Amino acid sequence: MFGKSSLTNRILGENRVIVSDIAGTTRDAIDSYYENENGKYIFIDTAGLRRKNKIKDDIERYSIIRTMLAIERADVCIIMIDATEGVTEQDTKVAGEAHEAGKGIIIAVNKWDEIEKDNHTLENFKKDVYQKLAYLTYAPIIFISAKTGQRVNKLFEMINEVNKCNSMRVSTGMLNQVIDEAIAITQPPTDKGKRLKILYVTQASTKPPTFVIFVNNKDIFHFSYQRYLVNHIRKEFGITGTPIRIIVREKQDKEE
Repeated sequence: MFGKSSLTNRILGENRVIVSDIAGTTRDAIDSYYENENGKYIFIDTAGLRRKNKIKDDIERYSIIRTMLAIERADVCIIMIDATEGVTEQDTKVAGEAHEAGKGIIIAVNKWDEIEKDNHTLENFKKDVYQKLAYLTYAPIIFISAKTGQRVNKLFEMINEVNKCNSMRVSTGMLNQVIDEAIAITQPPTDKGKRLKILYVTQASTKPPTFVIFVNNKDIFHFSYQRYLVNHIRKEFGITGTPIRIIVREKQDKEE
């Protein structure tokens, strides 16, 4: 996770936090206020996490707890990946925590200036990241260099967009129209002659967008069809950088 402090300092234009090549230098979560033409932000430079075999003392465990608390406080989590190392076990752990917490997520690949590249390097790196973080395929990836400032300024538009999507609320009418279109394209599954019916859908909450789907039979609402509907919602409303949660409830079909 090295590079977070370097990114914070690059954004702030000053050495606000200690920068070192040793992962875990930052022990506490440090808040830094920043404002530019894109908006007002508070960056939380979280405690760095070291690999498990280097976690030897209570202070390190305390740093892990502080990182988890910082995730809870954040609206958008920037998962920093070292381009020279790729996705590490600790990256996976932190990304999983942010996903489970329902946060907006951006994957920032740092030290991109240090990588030798050809025409396929970027796409191959993306594929590798999404393969190792398969649950984060909704999260946009940006390739940056905290050291040189490469593409760092583009982070802000991405942060704003991801935060907007994480907070998005969709009208019930539009939502059900999109679901009806999805059903028309791919019919719901059947089981032992009984077909799943999607009765209606409503949004329960935001951060992350959470939808309640009322069906005639929960048992035949297979995960694959839930995923299909989520992907359709994501595509139609342009929802990026945030998990979408589904709550399934059974309701008697009046036609039966």
